[in-house]
Amino acid sequence: MSEKPVINALGRDAAYQLANVTKTTPQFAAITPRWLTKILEFKGLDAGIYRVNKVVEGDTPLDVLCSQDPRKIEIPKGYVEYQTKPREYELNSISAIINVDTRISDVYSSPYDQIGEQISLAIESLKERQESQIINNDDYGLLKNTVDFQRIQTRDGRPMPDDLDELITKVWKEPSFFLAHPRAIAAFERECTRRGVPPVTVNIAGGTFISWRGIPIIPTDKLFVDGQKNPKGKSGKTNILLVRTGEARRGVIGLYQAGLPNEQSRGLSVRFRGIDDSGVASYLLSLYCSAAILADDAIAVLEDVEVGDYYDYKSI
Repeated sequence: MSEKPVINALGRDAAYQLANVTKTTPQFAAITPRWLTKILEFKGLDAGIYRVNKVVEGDTPLDVLCSQDPRKIEIPKGYVEYQTKPREYELNSISAIINVDTRISDVYSSPYDQIGEQISLAIESLKERQESQIINNDDYGLLKNTVDFQRIQTRDGRPMPDDLDELITKVWKEPSFFLAHPRAIAAFERECTRRGVPPVTVNIAGGTFISWRGIPIIPTDKLFVDGQKNPKGKSGKTNILLVRTGEARRGVIGLYQAGLPNEQSRGLSVRFRGIDDSGVASYLLSLYCSAAILADDAIAVLEDVEVGDYYDYKSI
């Protein structure tokens, strides 16, 4: 009686050693679209300081004559008073140092350049921090620099159309966009659905956003929920901003240092620091940024927005 021979097929693990695999660049999950820095208007500075000169507040800065015959009435005399101590904004520096062993970059830079990938990922990290600082910085951040009379509370915790309407009364001179955490936007959409007034969408800067009263609602995870970008719980409180942007409209503008040595992009420089005795190459990345609110009514905040309150569809 004959026996069948045992045939051992080439295994996957062994074949993998000779296979040429398709690789990707490093995937950085923390990267966001950063719509705020794309839509916000920016102004380049020469000396790193931006002074916002303002007129002293009053009902009318100057008395004027309204008469058909000014010869019969004396024309008022006067001048427009300026603030003697205007606000000055200084650029904030966001920096990082990247160290790469030259042996690693020489031997393992195919198919992707190791130094280039390290610098690219570091740049993304700096720009993520830039957007967060524009919103949350203690000195120039939009949240901390909104005046008290431009702050309102929600009527019932949930962000309702009425709340956004009241925000518009605070920034009624050409408002540019709302800014909200994605969970706050979802909570607002639920309220619109409950009322039967679903918001329409608009296209801006290559993105599609929902809008209210024609004003786009821009998502950002830098407006934290209970102090976190990605809260684990279902409930939490956050803020919604309404912003007017642009220097010509006396709105909010981003600031950056123009003409930097080794400039890579707006306000960002990458400098080679040299190679030490151990063969480690070092690069300094610096991003200079700030933001300025040119008029108090350029921004308003809806505070204590509850993102986890759901209604019962059956009870409608």
